[in-house]
Amino acid sequence: MNRTLPDWLQYIERIHPKTIDMGLERIREVAHRLGVGRPAKAVITVGGTNGKGSTVAFIEAIARAAGWKVGAYTSPHLLAYNERVRIDGADVGDAALVTAFEAIEDARGQTPLTYFEYGTLAALWLFERAGLDLAVLEVGLGGRLDATNLVDPDVAVITTVDLDHQDYLGDDREAIGAEKVGIARAWKPLVLGDDDPPSSVLGHAYRIGAPTWRISNDFFFEPLGPELDADGRPQPVRWRWREVGRRMDLPMPRLAAPVQLRNAAVAIAALRALPRPPQPLPRAAISAGIENAHVGGRLQRFERDGVEILVDVGHNPQAARALADWLRAEPAPGRLIAVYAALVDKDVEGVVAALASGVDAWHLAGLTEAGPRGADVDALAARLRGTPAGEGARHATVAQALAAARAAAAPGDRVLVFGSFHTVAAALESLARD
Repeated sequence: MNRTLPDWLQYIERIHPKTIDMGLERIREVAHRLGVGRPAKAVITVGGTNGKGSTVAFIEAIARAAGWKVGAYTSPHLLAYNERVRIDGADVGDAALVTAFEAIEDARGQTPLTYFEYGTLAALWLFERAGLDLAVLEVGLGGRLDATNLVDPDVAVITTVDLDHQDYLGDDREAIGAEKVGIARAWKPLVLGDDDPPSSVLGHAYRIGAPTWRISNDFFFEPLGPELDADGRPQPVRWRWREVGRRMDLPMPRLAAPVQLRNAAVAIAALRALPRPPQPLPRAAISAGIENAHVGGRLQRFERDGVEILVDVGHNPQAARALADWLRAEPAPGRLIAVYAALVDKDVEGVVAALASGVDAWHLAGLTEAGPRGADVDALAARLRGTPAGEGARHATVAQALAAARAAAAPGDRVLVFGSFHTVAAALESLARD
């Protein structure tokens, strides 16, 4: 049967009875039959609770500015599955993905694979045939048992460690860190973007002999000399990355939010930690990559009729705290109206608490289109009972909530849509119809 890419995506959603089935035995067996080998001359694997996608984007942009041929595998996607696999800066086409899925189907026999495992094998299969200098792999969930851990990285990165996916990873930072540090390899560099990494991370690195590059210990970042913007507010115009014996003054990232300086600093460290870089990495390429890196759904900005609309994938308390920091640093002239929709397994109370003090009005939305993990609006409101968000307006869908928020907004107000990738995707689709 000749399947289209949508046909294949529907098919691979049904092959395995579970959406998530952590473990490497099945995917390793199929990879062996498929003949999947090394996806590139060099591999960087990026794990962590928050900041993975942005860090991948910075690594990819810097390496491409240096003339490297780069493949990037990320998840989840926002609008099209093709976003998950990029080669030389472009999303792969439907035909290439279909060919990869056909090869995997021929190789797997009776071995069931999850949707994510299928996608990971497809990316690795395509990367191996593309003649890449560098493959950048974003961990899907945890690290130790994630499908991306099939590949031995030359550099492993852990951006942050915080509470998320506790049902799979554990109830505290130590347990979660132990899962995430499973992507590290003996005697290969491990780059840590957390100021205070759990002892489980540091202890594992020590036991396997993985040299650590720690932010605020081995490399540093700091904004430089503010200048006044058009509204008279001080704004940094450059920032500095430094390590012992070396420093670089760099342009501010195109990606908004103070946390992006940390992600950019981690990306630079990851590239500099490569034991055998495929090609030189000039300072000009680092500057160009930092300035041009982009990834959707991270404080992505739109304007409609004088109202600023921001969409952000922040879906756990740590991400919400970073979002709140940016909102305080960049206040809107008018009110802040929030549109929030979340998955059922998220700490919605912690997310709302991080942002509640700055929000003037709440619109809650359902995410039933996200499948079993998607909360309907009444269930979400029930969990938030007693909070300002729980008393907010209720809407069946994100599109309806966004429309109501925009109708209530006046010029100068800001509408913030956040809560998950599904939330942002629905908002982007709604905005695209304008």
